[in-house]
Amino acid sequence: MRVPAQRIRQQLVSVFKAWGMSDAHADTTADMMVETDLRGVDSHGIGMLPTYDQEFRNGRLNMRPTFKKVRGTAATALIDADASLGHPAAAYGMNLAVDKCLAVGVGVVDVFNSHHFGAAGCYSRIAADRGVIGMVTSATRGVTMVPTFAAEPVMGTNPLAFAAPARRNPPFELDMATTTVAAGKVRVYKLNHKPLPSGWVVDGDGRTVTDSAKGFQHVSDRDGGITPLGGSREAGSHKGYGLAVMVHVLAGTLAGASFSPIRNQTQKTSDPHNIGHFFMAIDPRAFREEGAFEDDLDQVIDVLHNAKRVDGNQPVLVAGDPERANKTDRLEHGVPIPDDLMEQLRAVAKNANVPFVLAGA
Repeated sequence: MRVPAQRIRQQLVSVFKAWGMSDAHADTTADMMVETDLRGVDSHGIGMLPTYDQEFRNGRLNMRPTFKKVRGTAATALIDADASLGHPAAAYGMNLAVDKCLAVGVGVVDVFNSHHFGAAGCYSRIAADRGVIGMVTSATRGVTMVPTFAAEPVMGTNPLAFAAPARRNPPFELDMATTTVAAGKVRVYKLNHKPLPSGWVVDGDGRTVTDSAKGFQHVSDRDGGITPLGGSREAGSHKGYGLAVMVHVLAGTLAGASFSPIRNQTQKTSDPHNIGHFFMAIDPRAFREEGAFEDDLDQVIDVLHNAKRVDGNQPVLVAGDPERANKTDRLEHGVPIPDDLMEQLRAVAKNANVPFVLAGA
């Protein structure tokens, strides 16, 4: 079923307000999740709502958080998110980093005591929309990545996002997991009853799994898991593994947030996840004359777009192009929601005692 974005936003806001979120935080969270769905990142949009519902009912989420600055300088800050759902905490952190960079050239903000924040690219885009360069990394709650040469999952999907503004072209927007695929993407394939591509998921013996239901079970049970970016050592999985550790160093270790394999040894059902996020913003005007960076980036993007094609019908793309194409299509035709997910969302609305407005859209 294709559902209009505004209908999805209405459903999300109603649920979040029923959970006790402030109007501002409900609006921010819904906006980030809808933008994620519009851009085609189905694993991190409304598809996450059943998981958030479970976290809320377990008592993990503080729906009325007060973000506290623990320490800081003109260019840096460490923020306690007060066990908030990640979206409002992350939007606050990225905007604070941009504020600092506009004042002193660079801003770096780490957030701890947060939860899942959806798609990292939503927050790097905040920086680009405000005319500066943005970089985002995040620690994770899940333990899903099987490191190179390992036989069990240790790391998470540990995302990395980067956005930079151009003048004529849309921003360059990179948003990626450091695994071959995000864990939520395996869930999306399961919901749609589609087989997994070979090399995405391995079992406890390192053998590839293509059945999406079995693959999702391996990821959930930690009997095997997702491969690092590259898939195999021969194809460069050690690079994805290394990037994942770098992401956690910035977002988890630097912030004083938890490392899931350690936290999970003692964590109770109601304990917050204490996820960390890292936000960096750089003002190009600290390095270049006004507009010079954007002009040069336009030239870079133009050269990439004009590279000789293998297939004349397939343009050479840069990061952000596929997501913008998805957004154009989904604003016109709606966001696809699988039947299995629709029933899960119906249950969430019932739990929150709010009208279910997605069906029949």
